[in-house]
Amino acid sequence: MDNIVIKVGGVTLPKEVSKFKWKKSDVSAKNAGRTQDVKMHKNRVAKKRTLGLGWVNLTKEQIHQILVAFDPEYIMVTYWDPLAGTDVTKEFYTGDMEANVKWWAKGHERYSTLDFDVIER
Repeated sequence: MDNIVIKVGGVTLPKEVSKFKWKKSDVSAKNAGRTQDVKMHKNRVAKKRTLGLGWVNLTKEQIHQILVAFDPEYIMVTYWDPLAGTDVTKEFYTGDMEANVKWWAKGHERYSTLDFDVIER
């Protein structure tokens, strides 16, 4: 995946993402549902995004920089949104994070993957 650039707090991450999954979720009002005539009343009150992000072959320094950038409880993330058709900046929080070690030889440490979701607040 080329040229997917993510900015966190206005700062470009140290390495481009290798996985970018976009998702839009509708938030419905508490009175949403089907009525007796079997007609659905969605009653959308908001649309929220979830971004599935991933990186491969990260150095110790790169993984540290990415994890620090996404560590605050809430973060401002800038990305290209396919529905909006432009770069947008939205407030997100980070889901569970997972990193797998590729090899751990002194001076050549690498992580094979780092994956997590960020969910719009």
